[in-house]
Amino acid sequence: MSQRTAVQEIKARLNIVDVVRRYVELKRNGSRWVAPCPFHQETKPSFSVNEEEGFFYCFGCQASGDLFDFYGRINGLDFRETLEALAEEAGVALDKWQDRGGPHAPRQSPSEKQQMLRLHEIAAAHFAGNLASEAGRECRDYMQKRGISPEIAQAFGLGWSRRDWRALTDTLSRAGFAPETGVRAALLSRSERSGRVFDRFRGRFMFPIRSLSGHVVAFGGRIIADEDEAKYINSSDSPLYKKGEHLYGLSRARRAIAAGAPAMLTEGYMDVVTLHQFGYGGAVGVLGTALTPEQVKRLSGFTSRVELLFDGDRAGRKAALRSAEMFLARGLRCKVVLFPEKDDIDSLLRTQGKDCFERLRAQAPEGLDFCVQALQEMAPREAVEWSRAFLAKIEQPELISGCATALANGLGLSEAELREQAAAARQSAPARPSQGAPADRHARNCDRELMTFAVRYPQALPRLRELGARLFLTAPWSRELWDKMEQHPPDEAFRLLNEKEKAFWVRCRTGDAPPLNNEDGEFAAIKTMLSRFQLAGQQASVTAALRQGAGKDDFEADMEYLRALQETLEKTHGKQH
Repeated sequence: MSQRTAVQEIKARLNIVDVVRRYVELKRNGSRWVAPCPFHQETKPSFSVNEEEGFFYCFGCQASGDLFDFYGRINGLDFRETLEALAEEAGVALDKWQDRGGPHAPRQSPSEKQQMLRLHEIAAAHFAGNLASEAGRECRDYMQKRGISPEIAQAFGLGWSRRDWRALTDTLSRAGFAPETGVRAALLSRSERSGRVFDRFRGRFMFPIRSLSGHVVAFGGRIIADEDEAKYINSSDSPLYKKGEHLYGLSRARRAIAAGAPAMLTEGYMDVVTLHQFGYGGAVGVLGTALTPEQVKRLSGFTSRVELLFDGDRAGRKAALRSAEMFLARGLRCKVVLFPEKDDIDSLLRTQGKDCFERLRAQAPEGLDFCVQALQEMAPREAVEWSRAFLAKIEQPELISGCATALANGLGLSEAELREQAAAARQSAPARPSQGAPADRHARNCDRELMTFAVRYPQALPRLRELGARLFLTAPWSRELWDKMEQHPPDEAFRLLNEKEKAFWVRCRTGDAPPLNNEDGEFAAIKTMLSRFQLAGQQASVTAALRQGAGKDDFEADMEYLRALQETLEKTHGKQH
């Protein structure tokens, strides 16, 4: 089944209202469903779902789109992941999908992916079973010592990997999986010396890592005794898992964050588990690596404000600076919570309690203020270089000026010098529409009226084409939207729109827009508008010619033509009113 056909089939099988109400409490309001928006902090029901059209729109933050846009945005998924997740839910078979490795990367069949998922399900059940068995007593004792409750262990699916070399290997073999499959899934390892396959995780407290759809795709393992080994080992990248793209605990935290819980970013598995146990349901963690742009993007799909929780030592402050820089550059707000050097999240909460933690949160500086404080401890040259690089990374040009001012004032630097970098960043930003002269405003109104009708009645595009409507469009945005609609059917065209185009599309068809039951009447108004616009253009041309001077005969003929045009314009204007 082609991608286009799959999208249509999924929409036919899944109702957008049924999907949205999993994440927000929808209430009927006439022909629409409304709720507080899950994509920004508010209490008013500005979020609207039009069940008949299959679109959502927020009048507050302008988030908009269809079923795929909502599911992908609230789960932090790209279109490929969204399509696969919804296809699986709807029971729609997809063609082989090209892997992320690029246009020349080998393709992976859905059956192989399903096999990998099944492999991880078996491994997760194996580790959980070990924890409950006699062999897991030492791990249960460790959990009790660390204060991890059985309820939170069950919620996160925590487990125990026995110290045997082949416990998981034999379990997978009994389930019908070849050892090489376990190696490819990063659950087993192969000895370079003997070639024998053995369990990758042995004698470790196991933390399953889940995708946003809830599937186990990887594991982290922690030693619990004084052993001369790495404290943590993590699954390496596999066909299911790219560690720089996932956040530990996000599959569980996303609903809490969408419901208003503060998003908290930490560094370790135990930190996340402890925070959840103490009631902080929005906690997530990076996975054995420094924070990546993909992780920032994924978390930004749920919230515009994040609390960064780091140790107060030198390494922790350095990591906090880098993380704050990444969130601020993406246009998100963040606070930086640093712990006393002898404490981490786990020890502080368990020994000093939530009150102490809440005081740290209340005193935490805003992200940009923290960056300025950190830069003040650097050499001036380093601070200038960091500031210039940061300004160049800011994704929204309108934020550059404020950041440049704050950095210059906080560091005693030349604001003019920093603004040079800001100006370079602005050059790449799309030009903003100016107010312009009345004729310019009339042209913009013509563009908007034309494209509003085209979006409301895509089937009428041939009628607009006969009027030469494309020639009346002057703005780049309207021409680009027209061309997309010309080249693709409506469903396919919608998937190709950018965020602003989608918002315009949805506003034209849903929300406070009139019912889509007056195509002929609206078309007649468009036709009249274009006639007036054409006549006005001819009048302007004749007037310009008269001003340039002409012979007596030509002058009289042009004046007569101008009077006729004026009369036609007045009649046309009268018809419109």
